[in-house]
Amino acid sequence: QYYNAETRVFDIKAYEHTIRLWTLVLEISVLMAQFPSKEIAELSYEFRTLGLGYANIGGLLMTMGLSYDSEEGRALCGALTALMTGMSYKTSAEIAAEVGAFPGYKKNAAHMLRVIRNHTRAAKGETQGYEGLAVNPVPLDSANCPIPNLVDHAVASWDQALALGMEHGYRNAQTTVIAPTGTI
Repeated sequence: QYYNAETRVFDIKAYEHTIRLWTLVLEISVLMAQFPSKEIAELSYEFRTLGLGYANIGGLLMTMGLSYDSEEGRALCGALTALMTGMSYKTSAEIAAEVGAFPGYKKNAAHMLRVIRNHTRAAKGETQGYEGLAVNPVPLDSANCPIPNLVDHAVASWDQALALGMEHGYRNAQTTVIAPTGTI
């Protein structure tokens, strides 16, 4: 639990620590996983995709008194997701500095870095300058985020993820996934 309803404070540092820890745990689990087919196992090892996500964000919104369909609710979800993904890629780049990038990184480096640059722009709230996209993403809404400094942490995580990735690559081609509700 990161949000204290009594003090109305969200513990950003604890959230970041959890993201870093679970990115490492999931990275380790790639070697320990069982796969349904040889092909899936080979792709998992070549790209080392992870599935970090969150659960019960609706509970957080309710505890904070925010509706799903509000500017503040959407901005909060966007900022939490941006921080989770940026911090996870930062951690992935730090792991790559120690043990190397994922095996398929070299042939995908230009595309991977373009994606990270685009995410960095979106976290900064930019509306233009995106590379190789037919439709620009919705930028992070810092003005409506109800948690002070959350957007600043998200932006910093993406800046660090990009800088470290340019230097070391990434250990994982994908770090986060948000499952659609009602289908699993």
